[in-house]
Amino acid sequence: MLLKPIIGITSDLSKEQRVNVSHNNISAITEAGGLPLVLPNVMDQDTIQHYAEVLDGLLLTGGGDIDPSYFEEEPHPNLGRICPERDFFEIELIRQMLPRNKPILGICRGCQILNVAIGGDMYQDIHAQHETPLLQHNQQAPYHHCSHFVEVKENSLLYNIVKSNRFKVNSFHHQAVRRVGEGFAVCAAAGDGVIEAFESAGHRFAIGVQWHPEHLKDEYSARLFRAFVECC
Repeated sequence: MLLKPIIGITSDLSKEQRVNVSHNNISAITEAGGLPLVLPNVMDQDTIQHYAEVLDGLLLTGGGDIDPSYFEEEPHPNLGRICPERDFFEIELIRQMLPRNKPILGICRGCQILNVAIGGDMYQDIHAQHETPLLQHNQQAPYHHCSHFVEVKENSLLYNIVKSNRFKVNSFHHQAVRRVGEGFAVCAAAGDGVIEAFESAGHRFAIGVQWHPEHLKDEYSARLFRAFVECC
């Protein structure tokens, strides 16, 4: 029997201390050929290191806001709910996975926390802090609906995966990547300039996307998850 790669899927922690994760994340990994493993937000460094050794890949899922102290800012008035346990766990796990060159795919919040973990920063609220007029980035349409286009750089890994330099995505965020961390580069942006994806030049697969491909059933999302799991 061919063993499937073990893909860690990060989770949220509710006010009632319940572990939450959208089942669409699990389905996307399963359909792409991976073995999903939902990760609790543990604070123990030895446990985090053990996860990094056992996992074949890491899916950083969407969710709430990120503590701005990680990029040396005070909280903006429009900062939403944060989960300190989740921030700590994900940043520490990312920093354990990257030196091992294990594949990472970050989605929405996962894209942002990946960037913070590598030394980048972010807009706490794009509507208050972005320099130019914006598209609607928190769409009122259903999750499976694509609302705006992204432009993909043709010399990027993302382009080689999705086989397109322009396609539509869904959008559910008010925070976004501002300055990308060292060793990574922007590979896709929205028409208003908001960063929609970035990737590493020094790792086999480390990509963050601002949209939610787990909710989409298009060819681009399927190719992204297949490439991720195959690399794992």
